[in-house]
Amino acid sequence: MSINPSNSTPLSVSQALSAAIKKRSQFLADAKCNNTDCYRIFHGTVEGVNGLNIDRYGNAWLIQSFHQSLTDTELTDITTLLTKEVALPVVYNDRSNKNSRVLNSLSDENEAFATSEQQMLENGIVFSSKLRHEGQDPLLFLDMRIGREYVKSHSKNRTVLNLFSYTCGIGTAAAVGGATRVVNIDFSSFALAAGKKNAELNHVENVCEFIQSDAFPALRQLAGLKVGGRRNQKLPAYPKLTTTQFDLVFLDPPRYAKSPFGIVDLINDYQSLFKPAMLTTKPEGTIVCCNNVAKVDRQAWFDSLVRCVEKQGRQVTSHTWLDCHQDFPSFDGNHPLKIVALTLS
Repeated sequence: MSINPSNSTPLSVSQALSAAIKKRSQFLADAKCNNTDCYRIFHGTVEGVNGLNIDRYGNAWLIQSFHQSLTDTELTDITTLLTKEVALPVVYNDRSNKNSRVLNSLSDENEAFATSEQQMLENGIVFSSKLRHEGQDPLLFLDMRIGREYVKSHSKNRTVLNLFSYTCGIGTAAAVGGATRVVNIDFSSFALAAGKKNAELNHVENVCEFIQSDAFPALRQLAGLKVGGRRNQKLPAYPKLTTTQFDLVFLDPPRYAKSPFGIVDLINDYQSLFKPAMLTTKPEGTIVCCNNVAKVDRQAWFDSLVRCVEKQGRQVTSHTWLDCHQDFPSFDGNHPLKIVALTLS
């Protein structure tokens, strides 16, 4: 159940979903016109059912519950509403266990469909998807659409570095937008394989490069800095790269991660990644920075980025905030995902 703040009357899951669909009427019409068939139709944390997300990924609806399982009645009611909106197969992933692994089984036919490679469209760009795999999203973070749109429109005749690239959605958008060279870096061979597939689907594989590497040694080499590691940590082998600067750099690290080379910590030490990434950005180039931690204050984070730039003798000459689209509503306009594009001297 959710609560209707206007009169404190409990809302059912289906009522909350109906309200969300109604709010998105213009967004859904625009998506259709823009050749987009992947989006969030219900963002439960904000729209009334905490932990319930409902997305369209191309030719399927995906329901995922992270806090508690849906009842059979709730699942039936949701399915009815979704298929009324667009008649597509519906896949439900019950991830209410602590480790978020899928708990529920599907029929043999639905399981085969959910684990097979599918395709979806975002602003005419083709992306591969899979409704069930070891991760929680079907190979594309939908809330990052605004980032892919920005990169696509700012990449013509430019070189692009895509860090923590995952399945290379940003890199694919850059290549489709006319980039002359796109370098995607990620530690996961699985993610990069999906990225290569995305490039091939859009016929831009000749522009894209895929480097499987820990971000720290890759970044430090590109920035012309010495590669080091955490104290008492033996460094594993890593790809050797030459010092290079790019016209556009995209930095989208995870919240927290450890490796022998360093610690990614978006709350306490964003600068350890931002500094070398900034050094790989050409003068008059742009670095797009992302921070997806809700507790990080937007202005304080931005101020820390500016200070880091100035310590290196450079300046932020302009900046643009990129706000998530309507299908990812937030409380009071403060979305957990903060994205800012900085142009540097």
